[in-house]
Parts: sequence; structure tokens; C-alpha cells
Amino acid sequence: MPDQSPISSVNDFVVRFANVNGSGSASANELFARSILRHGVPVSPRNIFPSNIQGLPTWYEVRVTEAGHLGARGGVDMMVAMNPQTWDKDVASIEPGGYLFYDSTKPMPSSKFRADINVIGVPLTAITNSTYTDPRQRQLFKNIIYLGALCALLDMDPKLVEQLIGEQYKGKEKLLSSNVHALHLGRDWALQNLKCPIGLQVKKSDKVGDRIFIEGNSAAALGAVYGGATVCAWYPITPSSSVAEAFTSHCKKLRHDPETGKAKYAIVQGEDELASIGIVIGASWNGARAFTATSGPGISLMTEFIGLSYFAEIPAVIMNIQRAGPSTGMPTRTQQCDIIACAYASHGDTKHVLLFPEDPAEAFEFAAQSFDLADRLQTMIFLMLDLDIGMNHRLCRPLKWDDARQYDRGKVMTAEMLDEPGRDFGRYLDVDGDGIPYRTYPGTHPTKGSFFTRGTSRDRYARYSEEGAVYADNMQRLVRKFETAQDMVPRPLQANAAKPTKYGVIYFGSTAPAMDEAIGLLEARGHQLDRMRIRAFPFHSSVASFIADHDFVYVVEQNRDAQLRQLIVNENGIDPVRLVPILHYDGTPITARFIANAIGDHQDHLKVTPLRKAVS
Repeated sequence: MPDQSPISSVNDFVVRFANVNGSGSASANELFARSILRHGVPVSPRNIFPSNIQGLPTWYEVRVTEAGHLGARGGVDMMVAMNPQTWDKDVASIEPGGYLFYDSTKPMPSSKFRADINVIGVPLTAITNSTYTDPRQRQLFKNIIYLGALCALLDMDPKLVEQLIGEQYKGKEKLLSSNVHALHLGRDWALQNLKCPIGLQVKKSDKVGDRIFIEGNSAAALGAVYGGATVCAWYPITPSSSVAEAFTSHCKKLRHDPETGKAKYAIVQGEDELASIGIVIGASWNGARAFTATSGPGISLMTEFIGLSYFAEIPAVIMNIQRAGPSTGMPTRTQQCDIIACAYASHGDTKHVLLFPEDPAEAFEFAAQSFDLADRLQTMIFLMLDLDIGMNHRLCRPLKWDDARQYDRGKVMTAEMLDEPGRDFGRYLDVDGDGIPYRTYPGTHPTKGSFFTRGTSRDRYARYSEEGAVYADNMQRLVRKFETAQDMVPRPLQANAAKPTKYGVIYFGSTAPAMDEAIGLLEARGHQLDRMRIRAFPFHSSVASFIADHDFVYVVEQNRDAQLRQLIVNENGIDPVRLVPILHYDGTPITARFIANAIGDHQDHLKVTPLRKAVS
């Protein structure tokens, strides 16, 4: 018997699968997560995998949460330990009173277990070998067998799992029947040989509602389709490749002429990232809505072309699915570490618009909006996702689109406008005071509206000039345009604490789900915080106001150098002492427990009475 009472919880626990990459476990683990969804219980799965093809450790974590917490919690209630290489680390991560599920075909020494956890051994290899002879079948069906055993242990309805298997192998009856058979091999063995169910249980509920289960990359790609993108140029790089792949899939369904079947889009895989962004800028210059998808190393290679887009004022979109850097870094780990690189990308004085979606629903909405913003502002727009949003399935509200919505192409002069008496066209002439000039598409008029697009200094009429006053005039107009963008981009969302407080917290992007849960944990410790989720750069004026209203503001982000905090200080002239960094950067998604502990400990310290004050 364990020294600790077994964890007992219904529809609220964390299961982590420890496997070997390339073993075929990913599909079985995802089937487990989707099966719980079919019970009406929200889940939040996260796949942590290596950058090689096979052989290295991989983990798949499923947060079961009827309360709807979609961020990583921290800690593991049940470990499904299928990888001997990571055994010690996996066992150490289990919560006291938690459960260790393992393949007991070969005996394990008692030193490999902990006295405060519950050990559940199932002879998976023996069951598999006695049923199958083909080595590949043994490997694949072993995963389904442990899924069957978990169904019994967690009291899951096997019919719901069978239903999912049926959908996955529809029309492939042989695969369907063999997978269902493997499922029941595991379930029957557990029911006959183990005490079922254990303290962790899944009970049918109705908490999923109308939410959908989708990856952020797929949602962003669909947003590009709805946002009017017709050109995608890209070069494969983890974790962004699935954006272009999903865009291709969506376009095949939605972008073919119904009568002729002709494709109304172009997808080009360039020879590298530099070629890809060059294609995008060229297509955008010609009037197409174009984008590329990349990650940090790709941004590094693209910076010269990004500077051209900024200075020549050519609209385009980059979807940056961030991963851990610098250099190659950790290609399959998540971070929010490209904030500074993208905000000021390229040499010289540049400032770029960044959008920070929190989930797939906002990834869809912001992706569509980014093309309108690019055209309105005539500049590069960065959609800043990361691996946690992009490559993991997430429950989110249904994606919605207003069919009456019109694309905003911004200030584009037509031939009729150019022919108006007294009309003065200057490509870089600010006639409205918002810093945004008018442009023309190539071929708009036979004699009017043409201009030379250059990356060198020029005057308001696109004529080459190296005069200091002319250069400064143009650069100052670009600043006005950036200031205009403040009221065009998505505004921050603010929520006040239940009680008045002197403390606030700022966060953004994929940190949001864990932050939402951390607020409840902090309130349980007696700490009240007002909060603001930043959704774009340039920052709206409300960001500076929020900071001014509080003694201290915590800035929670997933990078080492507090990049969002740096950006806030730099752009708003804030005293950095008032912004307390809360940083998480080991490549795993930030957890609610980490945030609550880091902020809670700092708050506790603030409440300690200084010794000199007590003496006086």
C-alpha cells in the first residue's frame, strides 16, 4: 500500500503518456483525448516531441478538466510510462498519491518505484505477443491495448471509443475490427485482473458545448483563406509547415472555380526563406494578398526583405509560429521569444505591427484581419503564434465569419481618381495626416499613377533623393503611420479583480489559458490582481494607463529576456522597476502553478514588514 492516500478526482486530472518517438503512440494518445471529449468533458492535450524522426523520448499530456481550464496545470496525476529511457524522470513527476501505469511483462526492481504512488502493472508486451506475430502490428496494437486498459481503469464508456475508431477507419473494415479487438483485449484484462475503476474517473458531462477542437495552425490558414489570401510562398520549418499544408487543403476545398475547377490561388515552395518572402512581397506589390509562414530562424533570414516591405510600403503578412531559439535552438519546443526580433525586424529604424492571438479562434480572426491591416497600413503584419497554439489541438469557440464583410484594400487610387481635375498623386504623399499615402496597382492607368518602387531614400513622389530633410520627412511620416495603427489593431482586454488592488498583471498569446486559471489560485492565497491581455503591438494608450494605475505590474511571458516588458518600457517610457518579469523559458508550455507560485511568492514578500520599520 502506498504511504499517501490515492488521488481521487472525477473529470479533473492530468494524464501523461511517456513514449518513444516513431512508435505509433501519437494516434492512440490523441484517440484517448478525443474519447474524453465524447464524454462531454473538456480536455487540453499537449504533444511534446523531439525534432528527430524516431527513437527519442516523446510525451503527450492530456489535461482533463470539467471546469474548462485549457492551460497546462503542472504536475501529473497518472503517468503511462512506456519509455525505459525516461523512467526515473517520469516516475519522479507523479503527484503524491498519483498513479503509475506501466508494462509489467518484465519484473522491475522495487527501487524503481516510489512508496507514495499507486503502481498499476499490465503485461502489455505479453498480451500483444500472444495475439500478434507481425512486429509492426505488435508495436501499433500495444498502444491500443493500453488505451483499452485505461478505459477500464478510468471507467470510460468503451462504445464512445469504438465510435471514434469507426470514424477513423470508415471504409476500412479490417483495420476497424482489429483496432476494436485490441481495445477490448486491454479492457478485458484490466477488468479481470485489476480493481476498476481507480480514484481517477471520467463521468459523462455536458461541458464541451458547441466548442470545436482544432489546431492553431489550421485555424490561421483558414483565416488566410477567408481573409482573401491568394498567394502563399513558404519554405518548410518546424513548427510552421502545417500552416502552408493546411492552407493548401483549405484552398482545394474552397478556392476552385465550381464551373471550371480551376484553382484560384498559388502556393509556391521557395528554395529557402529568403526566396519565399521575396515571392510574397512581389505578389503583394502586384495587388494579391500574400503571406508566408515561418519561425524564428526564417525571420532572421527574411529581415532584408522585411525592411524593403517596411520602407517601400508594400503590404504582406508573415505568420511566425515561434519556437525556442536562438539559432536552431529547440525546434519542437514552444516559446514567445521572437517579439523584439519581429517588432524591429531589419536594420535601421523600423517598427512592425504584431498580433498576438490567444487560441485557434483568435488565430482565425487575426489571420483574416491581418490582410486588411496590411492593405490599410501598407506594411508587413506579423501574426505571432507559437508551437503551443499552432501544433496542439485546443478547444475554442466556433469560428465565425460574416459573409457580408468586405475586404478593406486601404488607400488605392483607381484610374478614375487619377483623372480627377487637380488630383495630385505622390506615392509617399500624406494627404490625410495619418501617415498613410495612396498607392496604385500596376497597370491602373496608361499614363498616370506609375512610380518607381525602391528601397533607397526618396521624396514624396518616389523620386530618388539623399537630402537629409527629405529622408527625415519620410521617416517621420512612417512614425505617424505607426501611431495611426494603434487604433486599428485589436485592443487589449482588461478585467478587474473582485476587490480594489494596487497590483496588476500583463500577459499575451498562449500564456492566457494558464493565466486565467492562475488568477483563481492566487485569489485562494489572498492575492487580488487586475489583469490585461495585450493583443497587438503598437500598444494602445490603455496599456500605459493600466500600468500607471498600479504600484507594480507583473509581465508574464515565455522567454528569457522579458521581451514584451522591454517593448513596453521602450515604447512607453515606463520605469522598469514597476514592471516585474515572470519568465518561463524551458520550452514547455507555461503552467498555472508556475504563474501562481511566482507571483504569489513575490506578493508574499511585499507583505513582509521590513525590519527597520518594525524597530522604529
